Amino acid sequence: MTRCHVCFRHCELSEGSIGFCGARIGLSGKVASANYGRITSIALDPIEKKPLHRFYPGSRILSVGSYGCNLRCPFCQNSEISWGEEAKEYAVDSDMVMPDQIVAIAEKQKENGNIGIAFTYNEPLIGYEFVRDTAKLAHSRGLKNVIVSNGTAELSVLNEISPYIDAMNIDLKCFDSDTYSKMLGGSLQMTKDFISEAVKTSHVELTCLIVPGMNDSFEMMREMTEWIASLKNGKDIPLHVSRFFPCFHMTDRKATPVSTVYELAEVARETLNYVYTGNC
Repeated sequence: MTRCHVCFRHCELSEGSIGFCGARIGLSGKVASANYGRITSIALDPIEKKPLHRFYPGSRILSVGSYGCNLRCPFCQNSEISWGEEAKEYAVDSDMVMPDQIVAIAEKQKENGNIGIAFTYNEPLIGYEFVRDTAKLAHSRGLKNVIVSNGTAELSVLNEISPYIDAMNIDLKCFDSDTYSKMLGGSLQMTKDFISEAVKTSHVELTCLIVPGMNDSFEMMREMTEWIASLKNGKDIPLHVSRFFPCFHMTDRKATPVSTVYELAEVARETLNYVYTGNC
């Protein structure tokens, strides 16, 4: 048995067994990335879609996703690739796409306004080796690198990739440890620790999807934004307050009222300088 070091789960993996995330595998006495080079999604997106509003606004970025995730959010918007076995089977059956191939595509798309590569759609940090190798090569070619992540990873993973990452959007899904653990299958403390270090090396923007009954109180928003403000350059860290729509395992819950999103954004603006609303 060997133990994975990527997140708080520290899955023990025997030869050929797969971790909770669906993308780490026990192999020859080590833990490897089973989704290395296994691409399920690729698109040229506006940078604002990540969302990043204060990092090269108006530009586009080549967005690349694989499969797997180490959280289990019942409102997952990309469940087909984050949770789905079909996506995994598709990716494994397809040819591997190596870092130099991704970088070549990114360079070709410069003519269409591309500034670099975003690792997104599923959780990229569970396959940090592919992120690291691709981002390192991309940087050597003058391309920018972006991570869109849930921030559920050990700081050793951040240290592996941070020399090559220019910007991140990290989900801060709520500010209650029990909710993070019981509803999302995550660790609020790990996410906070990751964000605290990430802001020291990259441009960071945060996203909070407002789910009715989970994280829509003024008190929680004030607690969250006060913590954000305590970080390096904290008052200038952009926060995206986003509207929830019924999906996946939460189709029985109503969409967040637009008024709630706007009101929570105003609460956030009491503390932070840059607050944006989304999906409204």
